[in-house]
Amino acid sequence: MAEEQTQDTQILDANLVTDDALVTRVQLLEEQLAAAQDQSLRIAADLQNVRRRAEQDVEKAHKFSLEKFAHDLLPIIDSLERGLELSNPDDENIRPMREGIELTLKMFQDTMKRYQLEAIDLQGGEPFNAEHHQAMAMQESNDLEPNSILKVFQKGYQLNGRLLRPAMVVVSKAPAHVAPSIDE
Repeated sequence: MAEEQTQDTQILDANLVTDDALVTRVQLLEEQLAAAQDQSLRIAADLQNVRRRAEQDVEKAHKFSLEKFAHDLLPIIDSLERGLELSNPDDENIRPMREGIELTLKMFQDTMKRYQLEAIDLQGGEPFNAEHHQAMAMQESNDLEPNSILKVFQKGYQLNGRLLRPAMVVVSKAPAHVAPSIDE
C-alpha cells in the first residue's frame, strides 16, 4: 500500500509539475499574444498615419503646384498696374493703349482668381501684420495710429491661403515730440 501511495504521490507531483508548466506556458503565450496584438495595433496606426500624410501631400501638391509659376507671373501684374498708374487717363493719344492694358490686367486678375491666386487687399490705415506685410520704411504720422499702413509699394499675394509674396509697405510711427527748450 505504501508503494501504491508513493506511485500516486509521484503521479500527483507529475501532474502538479505539468499543471505549473502549463500555467507558466499559458501565461507566456498570453503575454506574447498581447505583445503581438499591441504591435499589430501600432502597425495599423502607423499605416493609417502614412496613408493620411500621403493624402495630405497629394492635396498640397495639387494646391501649390502652381506656386513657382504664379510667383514668376507677379512681376508682369506689377508692370501692368504700374503702367496704368503712370499713364494719364485723360490723354486721348494713349487712351486705346490704356484700355488695352486695363482689359489685359482684368483678364489676368480673373485667371488668377480661378486658380486661387489672390492679392492681399490693403486699405490705408490698416494695422501692420508681419505675417502678410513686409515693412520697407517707417514714417511719422499724426493722422494714423502707430504701426498702421501708410502706403503700399508692392501688393502681396496668396495662393490658396498660403503667402506667396508679402505686401511691401510703409508703416506709420508716432511723431517725435520736440522737447521744449529751457532758456532762462
